[in-house]
Amino acid sequence: MLEPPPTVIEGALKNARHPFVLLLVVVPLVSWLWIVVMSRDMYGSMSGASAWMMTPTWDFPHLLLLWAMWAVMMAGMMLPSASSLVLAYGVAARRSGSPTAAWQIYALGAGYLAVWCMFSVAATALQRGLTGLLLLSPMMEPATPILGAVLLIVAGVYQMTPLKLACLRGCQSPFGFLMSRWRTGVSGAFHIGFEHGIYCVGCCGALMLLLFAGGVMNLAVIASLTALVAFEKMAPWGRVGPYVSGVLLVLIGAWMIA
Repeated sequence: MLEPPPTVIEGALKNARHPFVLLLVVVPLVSWLWIVVMSRDMYGSMSGASAWMMTPTWDFPHLLLLWAMWAVMMAGMMLPSASSLVLAYGVAARRSGSPTAAWQIYALGAGYLAVWCMFSVAATALQRGLTGLLLLSPMMEPATPILGAVLLIVAGVYQMTPLKLACLRGCQSPFGFLMSRWRTGVSGAFHIGFEHGIYCVGCCGALMLLLFAGGVMNLAVIASLTALVAFEKMAPWGRVGPYVSGVLLVLIGAWMIA
């Protein structure tokens, strides 16, 4: 009896295991370990990994550390949700017979992470701005419930905008995305990953405001956002899911204000 053909995941893992393990397992796992250590210290003794956050002077080295914190968080939160794109690209690169297929997979992941590293610059600037206005505490939590409510409403409204839904469609269809934007070579793979990262920021960037609303290093908030992002991208709900979450966020924010 003939055996069924291998699935996309089976074919990818059989032919290019190391890049997938590094991008989809090792990097997210190391990132999450770092997040857990930082969070436990921040809500604990504040004498270890997060002690630098209590500095009264935010010079360049401290801002660089803050950016690194955001970049690591984004890698841990967003790489798992990009697994379908990475796997689909890996299969296509291998079938094309390219001798640099493994490096192309790495380049794809690098391009994707590069966008989130750039997003982390904006998140760092926003955090420093809110802290300078005394709207964010040294614990990286809202100094007033009103700020948290406003951030919830802003994120909720964005969930229902055409831009959000257009970017979400690009994230939900990795095969379609690759077919319309395929480029050859390592540089082409980086470009694909970078472009997909832009779509991903357009889809999920506003949701990161919830980190400011609930506590930037709050593990429950980080884990919930990671699950929500992955669910939105992988669930076959189309635009229904963002509308539901958007309405809920707006209602919760309005309730907090009221």
